[in-house]
Amino acid sequence: MILYICSNNNQVVSLIHKMIRRLAKYLLRTAIVISILASLFSCEDEGYLNSPDAQLLFSRDTVMFDTIFTNIGSTTQHFKVYNPYNEDVLISRIRVANGDLSNFRLNINGEIGNEAYDIVIPAQDSIFIFVEVTVDPNGQNMPMVVQDSIEFVTNYNFQSLNLIAYGQDFNLIRDGYISNTDWTSEKPYLIYGYAFVDSTSTLTIEAGTKIYFHKNSGLYIEGNIVAEGNYENPVIFSSDRLEPSYKNIPNQWHRIILESGSHGNILNFVTIKNANIGLQVGTIEHDGYASLQINNSRIENMAYAGLFALKSRITGYNNVIANCGFYAAAFLAGGNYEFYHTTIANYWGNYSPKARASSSVIISNFLPVKKADGTSVIYNGDLERAFFGNCIIYGNFSNEIELGDNNENMFNYSFDHCILQVPDTLDLSDKDHYKNIWRGKDSDPKFVDPFDKHDYSLDTLSAAKDIGNPAFAKRFPVDIMNKDRLADDGPDLGAFERVEKKKKD
Repeated sequence: MILYICSNNNQVVSLIHKMIRRLAKYLLRTAIVISILASLFSCEDEGYLNSPDAQLLFSRDTVMFDTIFTNIGSTTQHFKVYNPYNEDVLISRIRVANGDLSNFRLNINGEIGNEAYDIVIPAQDSIFIFVEVTVDPNGQNMPMVVQDSIEFVTNYNFQSLNLIAYGQDFNLIRDGYISNTDWTSEKPYLIYGYAFVDSTSTLTIEAGTKIYFHKNSGLYIEGNIVAEGNYENPVIFSSDRLEPSYKNIPNQWHRIILESGSHGNILNFVTIKNANIGLQVGTIEHDGYASLQINNSRIENMAYAGLFALKSRITGYNNVIANCGFYAAAFLAGGNYEFYHTTIANYWGNYSPKARASSSVIISNFLPVKKADGTSVIYNGDLERAFFGNCIIYGNFSNEIELGDNNENMFNYSFDHCILQVPDTLDLSDKDHYKNIWRGKDSDPKFVDPFDKHDYSLDTLSAAKDIGNPAFAKRFPVDIMNKDRLADDGPDLGAFERVEKKKKD
């Protein structure tokens, strides 16, 4: 009986073992099935669009950089990548085709790098990609083209977006001292920091030469500068940002300074634009004065002042000084100034939320300067002469001329045959100061487009037409555009002569 029970128990144990093995196999198979199902349902929960025909949309098909300087980084461009579907899209890879060898650099949805993986764009959403570029020099005096592309892979579907940049080689002046030298138009010059012309040297600049300044950079002249452009090939001083969006933006560089003691300076057919101060003539901290002859030139788009003169001597004709945050032209602490056929026009306001609150022209025989310790010092000087003949001084401020007389030093100023933006309360009866002056709404010079195109030539209905002093025009018979001032009924005021087309019989 006992043997039977034991034998029977052995059979039971064997049976149980078989059942356990079968159950284990069943559970294993069940776990595998559950795992597979879970995986499938998990993928379905993520909701990524899995169509091989999925197409991303882009806000532009090409990212293009206009001319930039070699070895100087560009401004940042950007574009958007859109997911037009109602499901999330997983971009397997975004990369610059040339990888780390590329001139272009990416920031992909906030992450810096030229390659990124598994980027998710939620349904009906988008991401930003930012692009910068640096162009390597090639030693040639011509724009070069650098090209690359950004590649996108989505569900094994390949798309790309073009990258193009134009680069310009240049002569670099970096915190440098300049001896007697000639700058030619063969390549542009880039001033990075400052360039200093010492007291024994002359910087000569030929027609067509372009001088660009990096942020906060400037040109300091203790010796002298002779820049002789011409109508077809002016000499250009501007910012090193050549992108169209920077074309008329002020305060991109510091200034040009002619220090007191600098003489024989000549600027002819020169354009100075987009600085803090365009041209400073004279320095208050140095003895003596600076002298300048400036003709057929334009000084425009300055954050503070266009022409900033301190106890200096300047003669000029056919000049345009325009669009400055404070003063278009300041003549301070005395000096001697003589201008003919000059247009001073200030319609500042497009580039600052703060409206201009100062007159375009200030003429004064003193200058108060606040020192670092909080005290002030006043510099005084004789204003031997400030003469304006056949000129226009106009703008969007009610009074565009400010006069400052300390009643101690000489204060000699006069306007002859000029349109002036001054209030009706200004007494113009003193012929020592005012001769043949036009003011008020009926004397609007009607510039062609001073706001958007910065065009200060005269409209056909301009009050400045044919009313200039012929004696002045005979001294300067050709205007800034090489037009004959003596060819019609009379010379126009300002730098531009409007010559009407003759009607056919």
